[in-house]
Amino acid sequence: MIMDQGSKKLKVFTGNANPELAQEICKCLGLELGQAEMTRFKDGEIRAKIGETVRGSEVFIIQPLNNPSAEHLMELLIMIDAMKRASAREVCTVIPYYAYARQDRKTQPRDPITAKLLANLITAAGADRVVTLDLHAGQIQGFFDIPVDNLKGMPIIAEYLLEKNLEDVIVISPDVGGVVRSRELADRLNCQIAIVDKRRPQPNVAEVMNIIGEVEGKTAVIIDDMIDTGGTIVNAAKALMEKGAKEVYACCSHAVFSDPAAEILQASPLKEVIITDSIHLPVEKQIPKLTQLSVAPLFAEAIRRIFEEKPVSKLFD
Repeated sequence: MIMDQGSKKLKVFTGNANPELAQEICKCLGLELGQAEMTRFKDGEIRAKIGETVRGSEVFIIQPLNNPSAEHLMELLIMIDAMKRASAREVCTVIPYYAYARQDRKTQPRDPITAKLLANLITAAGADRVVTLDLHAGQIQGFFDIPVDNLKGMPIIAEYLLEKNLEDVIVISPDVGGVVRSRELADRLNCQIAIVDKRRPQPNVAEVMNIIGEVEGKTAVIIDDMIDTGGTIVNAAKALMEKGAKEVYACCSHAVFSDPAAEILQASPLKEVIITDSIHLPVEKQIPKLTQLSVAPLFAEAIRRIFEEKPVSKLFD
């Protein structure tokens, strides 16, 4: 089943990274997921088999680049190439989670800028547009020479929190760099913010130094774009409880959950961990404290608007 608009046809496909999200997006669009199979040869090489014509169609490929990111990236690149060689009119890559986004600049001599390298690869493969969610660094949009729509998961998270009717809320930024994100959530919840002043001696290791702001007796809501090992969030939660916070919630768009993040979060003082389904989360990582919100309606509306040549800017409100 396809969506037609005059001579235009819309088709949606997915790789192996998060087929569940792709199915939900198609359900929102009233479409059937396109026939595509990503398999492996015996030597591990990836083979793409597109099971239907895409000639003249506007094709959307849904593929987050979570672990194993190299595998998922290669699947995406191969699918883009297959669609272009099959005469698709345009190929839009829908990347709910953009890998290597933390490698967006040189911090040491001879460091690569891997986020830019990925942009080059995706563009060179033939992508005409990118739709993503909550890039770790906004400037990554500028790494592409094709249109990039960086959607926001914040409204979905804020709506859920408002429905909970939490009392005496204060939004917490886990570091100075997240203040803008925290202030946006605080504006939606009509509350103040506080900041965790931390030092990171090495990658994936965070040491909380101080809490800037009054959190005693408050319901603290930590907001970040992703949770990787969980160390930053858990250390912040412990520090907030020591400063007298009543209870602590954690929110993020991308549940990277590198081992043993799930166990650390479940054993932490956190009351609830609120995430989206931008990344497929295995059953063993779906801890009791976890609440997963769907971004399928958001991506479906973005796809519909792009296909119908309507403004996507409304989705940022």
